[in-house]
Amino acid sequence: QVQLIESGGGLVQAGDSLRLSCAASGRAFSTYAMGWFRQAPGTERELVAATNWIGASTYRAYYADSMKGRFIISRDKAKNTLYLQMNSLKPEDTAVYYCAASSRSGTPSVRNEYDYWGQGTQVTVSS
Repeated sequence: QVQLIESGGGLVQAGDSLRLSCAASGRAFSTYAMGWFRQAPGTERELVAATNWIGASTYRAYYADSMKGRFIISRDKAKNTLYLQMNSLKPEDTAVYYCAASSRSGTPSVRNEYDYWGQGTQVTVSS
């Protein structure tokens, strides 16, 4: 059974940092793109950042334009775990953050390009 389990969310103040983790199990995701999406109430689920496999043990990170500079995605292939380091958090970053995995090549960037999803973890940033 494939599982993506997120952790690390919580309530923080503006300017704080958080690191989200996503532990993947049930299959090998080494060649999959894996990413983080977020969804605030009343909005569409949007890409935050993702990594795609470009060969051997090399992954390339890509970010939504609005997320560049404050968020850093990383991946531990040996642990089958994906991370999102979020710095200088703002109230507008408040959302449920989802981990997802895609079997597509290239740079999958929208919701329907992803095959597997976690249950989400809430991040709330107070002003």
